[in-house]
Amino acid sequence: MKRDVDVLEFASEVEKALRQGVLLTTKAGGRVNTMTIGWGSLGVIWGRAVFTAYVREGRLTRALLDENPEFTVNIPRGRLDRGILGFAGSRSGRDADKIAELGLTLEDPVTVSVPAIAELPLTLECKVIYRQPQEPMLLDDRFRRAFYPEGVPSTECGVNEDRHIAYYGEIVAAYIIGRRRRRLPCTTLLIANHCRVPYAHLLLPHLRQRHPARDVPLP
Repeated sequence: MKRDVDVLEFASEVEKALRQGVLLTTKAGGRVNTMTIGWGSLGVIWGRAVFTAYVREGRLTRALLDENPEFTVNIPRGRLDRGILGFAGSRSGRDADKIAELGLTLEDPVTVSVPAIAELPLTLECKVIYRQPQEPMLLDDRFRRAFYPEGVPSTECGVNEDRHIAYYGEIVAAYIIGRRRRRLPCTTLLIANHCRVPYAHLLLPHLRQRHPARDVPLP
């Protein structure tokens, strides 16, 4: 279940989350990849709500965006295993299926072709409307030396000599993914630690009278 939101009303939440890291997800040729980003901006350009993401030239994400210029921004709400952001930001999608290895749950998108991720429920679906490679000579020397050191190849997942490309994504959908619910048969009893009660079938007649099947949130 998805609840539509006005993305600009969540601007402060998005900005705060970026400081800790969010996921940028892409898809092309049947391949889904995600990476952690800490740089980005949310605003209004050309009369449209836009999220601008910065991707280094050598990243797999750049190749997927060039093939399919759509992406989702996946933003955590509440507690999130920091290992997810650490793994997604330090491993290349060329070497690992990060979605599978992290056990992330893909959710069907509303407008674009790139899925959302249930574990990071605040979602921005974006279509690229403009891209701009950085011009190194226009960058302050301090930042050029700190973030683009010469001689550090693009195979390094952290700081390297690759410049960033700014991808301006028009936000075509924004929503919060709700917790999944499943329907449990009345032969299943749930207790506090989510264990199944042995021999619950012996209580079936009583359960049918007292506890008809109902929606129960997944643990």
